[in-house]
Amino acid sequence: MKEDDYEQLYRRAKKMRINAKSLINTMQMGAFQSLYYGHGVEFSGVREYLLGDDVRAIDWNVTARIGRPYVKLYLEDRELQFFLIIDRSLSMRTGSGGKSKLDCANETGELISLVAEQSSSPLGAVFFSNEIEFACAPKIGKKHVQFVLTQFENINEKVKAGSILINALTGSVKLLKKRSLVFVISDFRIDGWKDSLAYLALRHDVIAVRINDSLDSELPDTGSIPFMDRESGKHKIFPTSSGLFRRAWRDADTQRRKEWKSACLRCGCMPLEISTSEDPAIVLSNFFTAKLSNEI
Repeated sequence: MKEDDYEQLYRRAKKMRINAKSLINTMQMGAFQSLYYGHGVEFSGVREYLLGDDVRAIDWNVTARIGRPYVKLYLEDRELQFFLIIDRSLSMRTGSGGKSKLDCANETGELISLVAEQSSSPLGAVFFSNEIEFACAPKIGKKHVQFVLTQFENINEKVKAGSILINALTGSVKLLKKRSLVFVISDFRIDGWKDSLAYLALRHDVIAVRINDSLDSELPDTGSIPFMDRESGKHKIFPTSSGLFRRAWRDADTQRRKEWKSACLRCGCMPLEISTSEDPAIVLSNFFTAKLSNEI
Protein backbone atom coordinates (compact mmCIF):
# COMPACT_ATOMS: atom_id res chain seq x y z
CA MET A 1 0.00 0.00 0.00
CA LYS A 2 1.32 3.44 -0.95
CA GLU A 3 2.00 6.12 1.66
CA ASP A 4 -0.84 8.24 0.25
CA ASP A 5 -3.20 5.27 0.67
CA TYR A 6 -2.20 4.90 4.32
CA GLU A 7 -2.75 8.61 4.89
CA GLN A 8 -6.18 8.48 3.24
CA LEU A 9 -7.12 5.40 5.29
CA TYR A 10 -5.98 7.11 8.51
CA ARG A 11 -8.01 10.24 7.77
CA ARG A 12 -11.08 8.15 6.96
CA ALA A 13 -10.77 6.14 10.19
CA LYS A 14 -10.31 9.32 12.23
CA LYS A 15 -13.39 10.88 10.64
CA MET A 16 -15.43 7.71 11.27
CA ARG A 17 -14.53 7.75 14.97
CA ILE A 18 -15.44 11.42 15.27
CA ASN A 19 -18.76 10.74 13.53
CA ALA A 20 -19.41 7.76 15.83
CA LYS A 21 -18.80 9.87 18.92
CA SER A 22 -21.13 12.55 17.57
CA LEU A 23 -23.76 9.92 16.80
CA ILE A 24 -23.58 8.57 20.35
CA ASN A 25 -24.29 12.06 21.66
CA THR A 26 -27.19 12.41 19.22
CA MET A 27 -28.64 9.06 20.27
CA GLN A 28 -28.42 10.05 23.97
CA MET A 29 -27.76 6.43 24.80
CA GLY A 30 -29.84 6.27 27.98
CA ALA A 31 -32.85 7.94 26.41
CA PHE A 32 -32.40 5.95 23.23
CA GLN A 33 -32.38 2.68 25.13
CA SER A 34 -35.52 3.79 26.98
CA LEU A 35 -37.22 4.42 23.62
CA TYR A 36 -36.46 0.96 22.26
CA TYR A 37 -36.39 -1.15 25.41
CA GLY A 38 -39.61 -0.27 27.16
CA HIS A 39 -38.28 2.73 29.11
CA GLY A 40 -34.95 1.10 29.77
CA VAL A 41 -35.97 -1.07 32.70
CA GLU A 42 -36.91 -4.66 33.43
CA PHE A 43 -39.60 -5.58 35.98
CA SER A 44 -38.04 -7.26 39.04
CA GLY A 45 -40.76 -7.31 41.72
CA VAL A 46 -42.78 -5.13 44.10
CA ARG A 47 -42.36 -3.51 47.52
CA GLU A 48 -44.61 -1.62 49.90
CA TYR A 49 -45.28 2.00 49.03
CA LEU A 50 -43.09 4.57 50.82
CA LEU A 51 -43.75 8.27 51.24
CA GLY A 52 -42.37 10.09 48.22
CA ASP A 53 -42.74 7.20 45.75
CA ASP A 54 -44.20 8.02 42.35
CA VAL A 55 -47.88 7.10 42.46
CA ARG A 56 -47.63 6.08 38.80
CA ALA A 57 -45.48 3.13 39.92
CA ILE A 58 -48.22 1.66 42.11
CA ASP A 59 -49.11 -1.92 41.20
CA TRP A 60 -52.89 -1.76 41.58
CA ASN A 61 -53.41 -5.50 41.26
CA VAL A 62 -51.09 -6.30 44.18
CA THR A 63 -52.43 -3.32 46.15
CA ALA A 64 -56.02 -4.55 45.78
CA ARG A 65 -55.06 -8.11 46.74
CA ILE A 66 -53.05 -7.21 49.87
CA GLY A 67 -54.96 -4.14 50.94
CA ARG A 68 -51.92 -1.86 51.18
CA PRO A 69 -50.24 0.13 48.39
CA TYR A 70 -47.33 -1.55 46.64
CA VAL A 71 -45.12 -0.17 43.89
CA LYS A 72 -43.41 -1.95 41.01
CA LEU A 73 -39.63 -2.34 41.11
CA TYR A 74 -37.50 -2.35 38.01
CA LEU A 75 -33.98 -3.48 37.31
CA GLU A 76 -32.27 -0.96 35.08
CA ASP A 77 -30.47 -2.44 32.08
CA ARG A 78 -28.29 0.06 30.26
CA GLU A 79 -26.68 -2.40 27.86
CA LEU A 80 -27.81 -1.79 24.31
CA GLN A 81 -26.87 -4.65 21.99
CA PHE A 82 -26.24 -3.93 18.29
CA PHE A 83 -26.53 -6.39 15.41
CA LEU A 84 -25.79 -5.85 11.72
CA ILE A 85 -27.26 -7.76 8.76
CA ILE A 86 -25.47 -6.55 5.64
CA ASP A 87 -26.27 -7.44 2.03
CA ARG A 88 -23.17 -7.97 -0.16
CA SER A 89 -24.92 -9.47 -3.19
CA LEU A 90 -24.12 -8.43 -6.76
CA SER A 91 -26.92 -5.85 -6.95
CA MET A 92 -25.25 -4.01 -4.05
CA ARG A 93 -22.06 -3.64 -6.08
CA THR A 94 -23.59 -1.14 -8.47
CA GLY A 95 -23.69 2.61 -8.12
CA SER A 96 -22.91 5.96 -9.66
CA GLY A 97 -20.55 8.74 -8.71
CA GLY A 98 -17.71 6.38 -7.82
CA LYS A 99 -19.50 4.93 -4.78
CA SER A 100 -21.39 1.64 -4.85
CA LYS A 101 -24.31 0.63 -2.69
CA LEU A 102 -21.97 -1.80 -0.95
CA ASP A 103 -19.56 1.04 -0.16
CA CYS A 104 -22.44 2.94 1.43
CA ALA A 105 -23.63 -0.16 3.33
CA ASN A 106 -20.11 -0.83 4.62
CA GLU A 107 -19.69 2.77 5.74
CA THR A 108 -23.01 2.60 7.58
CA GLY A 109 -22.07 -0.70 9.21
CA GLU A 110 -18.61 0.52 10.20
CA LEU A 111 -20.12 3.59 11.80
CA ILE A 112 -22.57 1.53 13.86
CA SER A 113 -19.71 -0.80 14.85
CA LEU A 114 -17.72 2.15 16.19
CA VAL A 115 -20.79 3.36 18.09
CA ALA A 116 -20.91 -0.08 19.74
CA GLU A 117 -17.20 0.13 20.58
CA GLN A 118 -17.32 3.63 22.02
CA SER A 119 -20.49 2.96 24.02
CA SER A 120 -19.14 -0.40 25.33
CA SER A 121 -22.08 -2.26 23.79
CA PRO A 122 -22.11 -5.83 22.42
CA LEU A 123 -21.90 -6.11 18.64
CA GLY A 124 -22.77 -8.99 16.32
CA ALA A 125 -23.12 -9.29 12.56
CA VAL A 126 -24.12 -11.36 9.54
CA PHE A 127 -22.74 -10.53 6.08
CA PHE A 128 -24.35 -12.33 3.15
CA SER A 129 -24.54 -12.50 -0.63
CA ASN A 130 -25.67 -15.72 -2.31
CA GLU A 131 -24.25 -17.37 0.83
CA ILE A 132 -23.37 -16.43 4.40
CA GLU A 133 -19.95 -14.80 4.15
CA PHE A 134 -19.47 -13.92 7.83
CA ALA A 135 -21.43 -14.35 11.05
CA CYS A 136 -20.70 -13.78 14.71
CA ALA A 137 -22.81 -13.59 17.85
CA PRO A 138 -22.81 -10.30 19.78
CA LYS A 139 -19.78 -9.77 22.01
CA ILE A 140 -18.44 -6.81 23.87
CA GLY A 141 -14.97 -5.32 23.71
CA LYS A 142 -12.63 -3.33 21.49
CA LYS A 143 -10.85 -6.40 20.11
CA HIS A 144 -14.11 -7.96 19.00
CA VAL A 145 -15.28 -4.75 17.31
CA GLN A 146 -11.92 -4.47 15.55
CA PHE A 147 -12.34 -8.06 14.35
CA VAL A 148 -15.77 -7.23 12.91
CA LEU A 149 -14.37 -4.09 11.27
CA THR A 150 -11.71 -6.12 9.46
CA GLN A 151 -14.47 -8.21 7.86
CA PHE A 152 -15.74 -5.16 5.97
CA GLU A 153 -12.51 -5.23 3.97
CA ASN A 154 -12.83 -8.92 3.06
CA ILE A 155 -14.88 -8.55 -0.12
CA ASN A 156 -15.51 -11.71 -2.12
CA GLU A 157 -14.88 -10.63 -5.72
CA LYS A 158 -16.05 -14.01 -7.06
CA VAL A 159 -19.51 -13.87 -5.50
CA LYS A 160 -22.24 -15.55 -7.55
CA ALA A 161 -25.66 -14.19 -8.44
CA GLY A 162 -28.46 -14.43 -5.90
CA SER A 163 -29.30 -13.18 -2.43
CA ILE A 164 -30.13 -15.14 0.74
CA LEU A 165 -31.62 -12.19 2.61
CA ILE A 166 -34.41 -14.43 3.89
CA ASN A 167 -31.93 -16.97 5.33
CA ALA A 168 -29.90 -14.17 6.91
CA LEU A 169 -33.00 -12.76 8.64
CA THR A 170 -34.23 -16.10 10.00
CA GLY A 171 -30.72 -17.23 10.94
CA SER A 172 -30.13 -14.05 12.92
CA VAL A 173 -33.09 -14.84 15.16
CA LYS A 174 -31.33 -18.07 16.18
CA LEU A 175 -28.05 -16.24 16.74
CA LEU A 176 -29.49 -13.56 19.03
CA LYS A 177 -30.10 -14.66 22.62
CA LYS A 178 -31.26 -11.30 24.00
CA ARG A 179 -33.25 -8.40 22.61
CA SER A 180 -31.12 -6.35 20.24
CA LEU A 181 -31.21 -3.32 18.01
CA VAL A 182 -30.86 -4.84 14.52
CA PHE A 183 -29.87 -2.93 11.38
CA VAL A 184 -30.83 -4.71 8.14
CA ILE A 185 -28.80 -2.95 5.44
CA SER A 186 -29.76 -3.93 1.89
CA ASP A 187 -31.25 -2.72 -1.38
CA PHE A 188 -34.09 -5.23 -0.82
CA ARG A 189 -34.09 -6.19 -4.49
CA ILE A 190 -35.55 -9.66 -3.98
CA ASP A 191 -39.02 -10.88 -3.07
CA GLY A 192 -40.28 -12.95 -0.17
CA TRP A 193 -38.44 -11.23 2.71
CA LYS A 194 -41.46 -9.73 4.47
CA ASP A 195 -42.42 -12.73 6.64
CA SER A 196 -38.82 -13.23 7.77
CA LEU A 197 -38.44 -9.54 8.59
CA ALA A 198 -41.69 -9.55 10.58
CA TYR A 199 -40.50 -12.64 12.49
CA LEU A 200 -37.26 -10.85 13.38
CA ALA A 201 -39.12 -7.68 14.41
CA LEU A 202 -41.32 -9.67 16.81
CA ARG A 203 -38.26 -10.37 18.95
CA HIS A 204 -36.01 -7.41 18.30
CA ASP A 205 -36.05 -3.72 17.48
CA VAL A 206 -35.34 -3.56 13.76
CA ILE A 207 -34.28 -0.68 11.54
CA ALA A 208 -34.50 -1.58 7.84
CA VAL A 209 -31.93 0.50 5.96
CA ARG A 210 -32.56 0.62 2.20
CA ILE A 211 -29.51 1.69 0.20
CA ASN A 212 -30.44 3.71 -2.89
CA ASP A 213 -28.53 5.19 -5.80
CA SER A 214 -29.48 8.12 -8.02
CA LEU A 215 -29.67 5.82 -11.05
CA ASP A 216 -32.51 3.94 -9.36
CA SER A 217 -34.75 6.93 -10.00
CA GLU A 218 -33.06 9.28 -12.44
CA LEU A 219 -31.56 8.29 -15.78
CA PRO A 220 -29.30 10.63 -17.77
CA ASP A 221 -30.40 11.73 -21.21
CA THR A 222 -27.71 9.89 -23.18
CA GLY A 223 -29.62 8.14 -25.94
CA SER A 224 -30.11 4.39 -26.18
CA ILE A 225 -27.65 2.70 -23.83
CA PRO A 226 -27.19 -0.95 -22.76
CA PHE A 227 -28.03 -2.03 -19.20
CA MET A 228 -27.14 -5.30 -17.51
CA ASP A 229 -28.82 -6.86 -14.49
CA ARG A 230 -25.85 -8.16 -12.46
CA GLU A 231 -28.01 -10.71 -10.67
CA SER A 232 -29.57 -12.31 -13.76
CA GLY A 233 -26.95 -11.35 -16.34
CA LYS A 234 -29.70 -10.12 -18.69
CA HIS A 235 -28.97 -7.24 -21.08
CA LYS A 236 -31.44 -4.62 -22.33
CA ILE A 237 -31.27 -1.42 -24.34
CA PHE A 238 -33.04 1.50 -22.66
CA PRO A 239 -34.08 4.65 -24.60
CA THR A 240 -32.88 7.18 -22.04
CA SER A 241 -33.37 10.04 -24.50
CA SER A 242 -37.12 9.51 -24.18
CA GLY A 243 -38.65 11.79 -21.56
CA LEU A 244 -41.61 9.43 -21.30
CA PHE A 245 -39.30 6.51 -20.52
CA ARG A 246 -37.36 8.49 -17.89
CA ARG A 247 -40.60 9.51 -16.18
CA ALA A 248 -41.83 5.91 -16.18
CA TRP A 249 -38.48 4.84 -14.69
CA ARG A 250 -38.77 7.48 -11.94
CA ASP A 251 -42.42 6.67 -11.21
CA ALA A 252 -41.66 2.95 -10.95
CA ASP A 253 -38.91 3.64 -8.40
CA THR A 254 -41.18 5.94 -6.41
CA GLN A 255 -43.80 3.20 -6.27
CA ARG A 256 -41.24 0.56 -5.20
CA ARG A 257 -39.97 2.78 -2.40
CA LYS A 258 -43.51 3.53 -1.23
CA GLU A 259 -44.41 -0.17 -1.18
CA TRP A 260 -41.14 -1.04 0.60
CA LYS A 261 -41.74 1.53 3.33
CA SER A 262 -45.32 0.37 3.82
CA ALA A 263 -44.18 -3.26 4.03
CA CYS A 264 -41.55 -2.41 6.66
CA LEU A 265 -44.10 -0.63 8.83
CA ARG A 266 -46.49 -3.58 8.55
CA CYS A 267 -43.65 -5.88 9.59
CA GLY A 268 -43.13 -3.81 12.74
CA CYS A 269 -39.76 -2.29 11.86
CA MET A 270 -38.59 1.24 11.12
CA PRO A 271 -37.70 2.10 7.50
CA LEU A 272 -34.72 4.32 6.71
CA GLU A 273 -33.30 5.17 3.28
CA ILE A 274 -29.69 6.19 2.61
CA SER A 275 -28.45 7.22 -0.82
CA THR A 276 -24.93 6.57 -2.07
CA SER A 277 -24.63 10.35 -2.47
CA GLU A 278 -25.35 10.95 1.23
CA ASP A 279 -23.20 10.81 4.35
CA PRO A 280 -24.56 7.91 6.48
CA ALA A 281 -23.47 9.69 9.68
CA ILE A 282 -25.68 12.68 8.87
CA VAL A 283 -28.63 10.52 7.81
CA LEU A 284 -28.43 8.36 10.95
CA SER A 285 -28.03 11.41 13.18
CA ASN A 286 -31.10 13.08 11.68
CA PHE A 287 -33.06 9.83 11.95
CA PHE A 288 -32.32 9.31 15.65
CA THR A 289 -32.85 12.98 16.48
CA ALA A 290 -36.29 12.91 14.85
CA LYS A 291 -37.17 9.59 16.49
CA LEU A 292 -36.22 10.71 19.98
CA SER A 293 -37.85 14.15 19.71
CA ASN A 294 -41.09 12.59 18.50
CA GLU A 295 -41.38 9.79 21.05
CA ILE A 296 -39.59 10.82 24.25
